[in-house]
Amino acid sequence: MTTSLELARAAYREVSLYTVESDPCAVDVSDNTNLWGSPPAARRALTEVTDDGFARYPSAYASKLKDALARYAGVGASCIATGCGSDDILDSAIRAFAEPGDRIAFCVPTFAMIPIFARLNGVEPVTVPMTGAWDIDPDALAGTGARVIYVCSPNNPTGTMASRDAIERLVARASGIVILDEAYAEFARSSCLDLAMVNDRVLVVRTLSKAFGLAGLRVGYAVGAPALVAEVEKSRGPYKVSVMAERAAVVALEHDQGWIADRVVDACESRERLAERLRALGLTPLPSRANFVLVPVVNAPGVASDMRARGVAVRAFQGLALVGDALRITAGPAPMMDQALVALEEALRCA
Repeated sequence: MTTSLELARAAYREVSLYTVESDPCAVDVSDNTNLWGSPPAARRALTEVTDDGFARYPSAYASKLKDALARYAGVGASCIATGCGSDDILDSAIRAFAEPGDRIAFCVPTFAMIPIFARLNGVEPVTVPMTGAWDIDPDALAGTGARVIYVCSPNNPTGTMASRDAIERLVARASGIVILDEAYAEFARSSCLDLAMVNDRVLVVRTLSKAFGLAGLRVGYAVGAPALVAEVEKSRGPYKVSVMAERAAVVALEHDQGWIADRVVDACESRERLAERLRALGLTPLPSRANFVLVPVVNAPGVASDMRARGVAVRAFQGLALVGDALRITAGPAPMMDQALVALEEALRCA
């Protein structure tokens, strides 16, 4: 008799469930969210939702959120697609533009979900090494002939930034769609959003989970030519942004920009202090333009486990291309950074 596993798609058998440590830690600097909390007006707005906000379906494609995001991005509402976090947008975009058997190319290391989304959609992931200067290799990426090319800048998990010249060269040479993941753009104070407005094969993907402090509500969006984002929305399907998420996001965009800008400054200053203190420990963190720092560490999983035992959660990576083992530490308020660094120093001493 055929088992349920045998009936599952072959590509899914190679994919494991996404797992994270479930035990809470006193200090969690592992997930690159806003460690100063969430925007105040958005929080207040959630207390004012009427009964219909729970009993009825949300807007099919989050029209009010589209309007607010369009004003924020300086584009027309027809250039915006929304989703349940930027993950939803990325997954939908890959499915929209790549047929099963096509290729998606990306530089490594980068966002770990991209090869998973590729396999789940029957698309072949093709990796290209980053350059020695932590830049993308536009000629090698374009040379793959991939239907979709993915670039994360600032890059997760390295925090490094792709150069504008390299991105422009890639866009000029690519034969397919170029997805620019700008989840951390607010911290870099730099964006290639303008490229999406002059090239109908460029899709810029962003999120309200990082600088905006709304990770728990899962709001992502894409900016691109109207025909391009329409295909993403077809792939995505309706009702992906809840009433609560749309309401909070719209209020944050309209009333919390000052709070968000201040938190971006806080995160960038904390990031630089964190990097300096890591160097004082004899470590060599990568140059980051995001709200986190990646630092190579021998036996990173073991060090992270020791830190967790001391009440501090960080993200460990093992065998990253061009990096090796490393810890990713989110920049946050000074007391959290102090505790994280003490735990790291003690864990390194015991390693």
